Amino acid sequence: MSRLPTDRPRPRLLLLAPFSPAGLARVEPFAAVVYENCWETGRIQDPEELGKRLAAERFDAVVVETDFLFDETFAAAPGLRLAGICRAALNQIDVEAATARGVVVVNTPGRNALAVAEMTIGLMLALARRIPESDRYVREGRWDSPTWPYRSLRGRELAGMNAGVVGLGAIGLRVATLCLALGMNVLSHDPFVPDAAARSAGAEPVSLEDLLRRSDIVTLHAAVPANGKPVLDATRIALLKPGALVVNTASPTLVDYRALSAALREGRLGGAAVDVFETHPIEPGHPLLGLENVVLTPHVGGATGETVERHSDMMAEDLGRFFAGSKPVHLVNPAVWDHRRA
Repeated sequence: MSRLPTDRPRPRLLLLAPFSPAGLARVEPFAAVVYENCWETGRIQDPEELGKRLAAERFDAVVVETDFLFDETFAAAPGLRLAGICRAALNQIDVEAATARGVVVVNTPGRNALAVAEMTIGLMLALARRIPESDRYVREGRWDSPTWPYRSLRGRELAGMNAGVVGLGAIGLRVATLCLALGMNVLSHDPFVPDAAARSAGAEPVSLEDLLRRSDIVTLHAAVPANGKPVLDATRIALLKPGALVVNTASPTLVDYRALSAALREGRLGGAAVDVFETHPIEPGHPLLGLENVVLTPHVGGATGETVERHSDMMAEDLGRFFAGSKPVHLVNPAVWDHRRA
């Protein structure tokens, strides 16, 4: 890591994201850190009030994970120099507003790729082997026959199945690798990834429609389309083969959940596993609730200790580089950096 020149005052950093002890140890030599872990405080800051605090306490940088940095934040904190977000997605920060006010923005792409990929495989196994159903069967005292569950809860093996991976970014690529390791055949669709790159990862690049028709399991790892329409709408869900499984750990906007619920209730699909919803927590009347062949998890795909360690390391590196006058590795708005250097 770059070192801060000794003739400069130590910059002040408000750290609201959860950070590993090792990450804090890397930051503290070059910045005066006020650490308020959002997981421990249980607070989500008001964007404008956060900006006022940044100005009043003369913070040079702020790093968040769950908080929002909007135009009012930057307007209220004219002395802010850097805003970091411990996520790959940038929907919690107004990058355009930060750029207009000369604030450097850095993020942590790929921090949870392995965690989400492993969660995806876990959900595939939960569906194919009917693990949640089996757990309920035992806990509810319905196991009164030594042989009946062996027949009634019989599942399917992942090996030999066609896994349709929609989106071959950092997470999708890891999912494809894990699927191949389990003996699955991987079909992929990502219009932004060259076919040669997909093939080099062991996947067969196909059209979205072909993927849906051929896949035994469809798992979504794509970015939200610019038009905001779901990738899996009622028309495309109708293309899925009978008994197909659907896994969504990416975004609720990628799937029409009402159409998916209807297909599940009618028995056209074998099951679905969902980790992302329109609201947090899920609405009480959500159409997926109450369906036996559905596994629901509370948006915990990336919730591992290793994810925190990874984003702490990435953010500490870029904070050190920035305050030492070097270009951050994961710079979101290079125009601001170029202007500052000029």
